[in-house]
Amino acid sequence: MATHYDLLIRGGVCVLPWGVEATDVGVRGGRIAALHVPADATAEETIDARGLHVLPGLIDPHVHLRDPGDASVESIPTGTKAAVLGGLVAVFDMPNTKPSIVDAERLAWKQDYVEQVAWCDMGLYVGGTKTNIAELTDLELGKGVCAIKVFAGSSTGDLMVEDDESLEKVMRSGRRRIAYHSEDEYRLQARKPMFKSGDPYSRHMEWRDEETAFLGTRRLMALAQKTRRPAHILHVSTAQELDYLKDFRDIATCEVLVNHLTQVAPDCYERLKGFGVMNPPIRGQAHMDAAWKAINDGTVDSIGSDHAPHSKAKKMLPWPDCSSGLTGVQTLVPVMLNHVNAGRLSLSRMVDLMCAGPARVYGVLGKGRLAAGYDADFTLVDMKRQRKIEESWIVSPCGWTPFAGMDITGWPTATIVRGKAVMREDEVLGSPSGKLVRFA
Repeated sequence: MATHYDLLIRGGVCVLPWGVEATDVGVRGGRIAALHVPADATAEETIDARGLHVLPGLIDPHVHLRDPGDASVESIPTGTKAAVLGGLVAVFDMPNTKPSIVDAERLAWKQDYVEQVAWCDMGLYVGGTKTNIAELTDLELGKGVCAIKVFAGSSTGDLMVEDDESLEKVMRSGRRRIAYHSEDEYRLQARKPMFKSGDPYSRHMEWRDEETAFLGTRRLMALAQKTRRPAHILHVSTAQELDYLKDFRDIATCEVLVNHLTQVAPDCYERLKGFGVMNPPIRGQAHMDAAWKAINDGTVDSIGSDHAPHSKAKKMLPWPDCSSGLTGVQTLVPVMLNHVNAGRLSLSRMVDLMCAGPARVYGVLGKGRLAAGYDADFTLVDMKRQRKIEESWIVSPCGWTPFAGMDITGWPTATIVRGKAVMREDEVLGSPSGKLVRFA
């Protein structure tokens, strides 16, 4: 008797942990049941993937969906819809919302809300602060919690832990890897009087200069070594940091953003104005070159979008009054596929950085590989499809992207989460069925 599956993906070229090969995939009960499925197998649903590459479901481990906050800019329903349209099966959402996710009560609200309204699976960061250190050991073990997030610089209010004494206390409260925004707050504040409202937007990278980032990372590495607490340095933006972090592989992992691989100063500021302002800033060509070298020598563990939407009105203010942060969750996969087609990295390395990498860094259970027993998460892509990124395609309510007008080769055609197709050919399917990601 022929074997029967819930879903068969036929005729695609699969990116497997051990290589790229044409094979058919069988899904049962929301998990990958078999590879190399025989021709006589049957299924409730069959997807014809001829001409497509079948990737393990891609993850964006760094988004700000602003929920709770201003739904006119972004929310979990709209942000996760953008994610699945862009080929992502899961996103990990940051805690600096209004109010911030820093205690058990707010975390419980978000855990419940996610599983009612999200289109894809989600991991949740909890903010580490000077006032919740005693609770972090318990909070980091909450359902769906991917990591504690610490803003060592460039945040405001209660989500700032800038001094070494408090940072060390945070590191000694718990065991899992902590994710850091690494800029030195003392240097930022000392340099602030050097600049004035109405200065050119390019002065953003002068204020938040290379030493501001590198100093922050040096301080964090010293404390991580002292406490032996694993660290993940988010959005590394300088050649100096990437070279330095090679000596801390025993205790540290790192992320690079798609923006720092794609956009370069001063062009981004001249062309995009406030829509090119983010933290840490987009820098010059030498730093982009260093980021690509680090991608291809294995220094970098994961790639994210740091999707951080703001209203157009706030982005159009003069510098430095304009809000910092760029949209990116919907465009991450197309832009990275374009880099693959341009020969900047292999498709297998892209999958490592956007699937297996986040799974390794954060201790994801059941995701990260196209292999039997794992969640039936797939991103189907047409590596030959040519398309232009247009703002009319963007579903985040803020309505803009810094990649508008970019010509792309390579495009996601389907997103499958735990065996359920949630996007096919630019159409979001069914109803929200996202779940909290499981972590070790």
